[in-house]
Amino acid sequence: MNITQEKVSVELPRPVVQRKASSLSSIWEIKHDFKDEVTVMKLKKYLLAEVDEKRAVFPMAGYCFMTGVVNALIFSAIFIWCGSQTGNTVQLALAIARLLNWEHDFSFHFVDQQALCSLITFMLGVFIGGRLGDRIGCKTRAWLFTGTFIQALFTMASALLMWEGRESSVADARDDPAWSDTLSFAFTGFLSASMGLQGVMAKRVNTHFSTTVALTTTWCELMANPKLLDIRRLVASRDHQILTIACFIAGGFAGRASLDKIGSANTLGIGAGIRLIIAVWWLFVPEKDSDM
Repeated sequence: MNITQEKVSVELPRPVVQRKASSLSSIWEIKHDFKDEVTVMKLKKYLLAEVDEKRAVFPMAGYCFMTGVVNALIFSAIFIWCGSQTGNTVQLALAIARLLNWEHDFSFHFVDQQALCSLITFMLGVFIGGRLGDRIGCKTRAWLFTGTFIQALFTMASALLMWEGRESSVADARDDPAWSDTLSFAFTGFLSASMGLQGVMAKRVNTHFSTTVALTTTWCELMANPKLLDIRRLVASRDHQILTIACFIAGGFAGRASLDKIGSANTLGIGAGIRLIIAVWWLFVPEKDSDM
């Protein structure tokens, strides 16, 4: 009996202590995993929530400002627009029409090549942005941040290539573009793709800022607005359209003025930083109310 009691007194406490330790550690792990899972779920819900387009004024105004900057840079160098593709489309039509004149000019001019490059890459940016936006959710914080971040990468890529190529910033004449080598097509392509991506993203948000890459529709809607002259009160549609035009002008002025001071590469580097700020801004735009 003494031997048995000694064995019991020695052997019994060990499994009890081990069970308590293992049970406490397992409980802690379950709580820790549960907290992580809840945090991930909350973060996912926050990022996949749709923003309220009525309270997205600042990032949309930033889009318009960047359109002015980018178009000022590219037009000053090669006399095409990478945001509004109307001019590039008509320019390509004129290039085809030259084949029918008396001189039979069969050469594909450099500016026409740049216009074609801009049009193709713009459409690619729109296509990719449309497909990804539909898959993630075109108004979600996750897509608006990601898409704008991609725009910043495109802008930075163009700035780095321009810095490496050491191209000049301003053309002397229409037949003497500032960007003249093969690398210049990469500049045009990245900038046009960023504009196309920006345009489809802004269009899907569906605000009075429209696509943020062209002003033709904005001018028409502003001048036809029945409350255009009602200056005694705030009118969201009219005021946002005026803000759109003002941001275009401010961006164009800032872009052209910076060329003489720091050049195209540095200006685009700053532009990439502005796009990054806009991307982060999308994360803090309030979400749309569920009853709206």
